[in-house]
This record gives sequence, C-alpha cells and structure tokens, in this order.
Amino acid sequence: IYTLSHCPYCVSAKSLLKENGVPFTEILVNDDDDKTRTELSKKSGMRTFPQIFHNDTLIGGFRELNELYHQRGVNHLKNLGV
Repeated sequence: IYTLSHCPYCVSAKSLLKENGVPFTEILVNDDDDKTRTELSKKSGMRTFPQIFHNDTLIGGFRELNELYHQRGVNHLKNLGV
C-alpha cells in the first residue's frame, strides 16, 4: 500500500486493514518524490492515494478496498495480503 503521510484516505485504509488483522506493507511516498509518483501513476493510472496492490495487481484506493471488504469480507482481504 503506497501512502502519503498527510492523507486521510491512507489512514482509513491502514486502519481498516489493521483492525481486521490483514497483513500489509506500507510504502510511504514523500511529497517531493516526483519519480515514484510518476512511476505509480503510470502503473496504476491513478494520481490519488493510497494506491493498494496485491503483488502487481491494482486493488485501487480506499474506496475500492472498502467495497471489497463489504462485498467479500475480511477473509478475502486476509487471503490477498496487500
């Protein structure tokens, strides 16, 4: 999960994962890290954060993660291990 330090949606995504015991690795992107932001944008087609991947497959941002959680449940997220 790629995050920004000041991003409320990043905090919400991490909270959802933590509260449900879903393992994840956080990669904090600095505001001035234009190279990483450009690479992520090319990879995901997104400009917003968080950007959540399972291996190299894009899950999406917080909204998509939350939808996945409500549609498929916590066990599905645990099996993904984002």
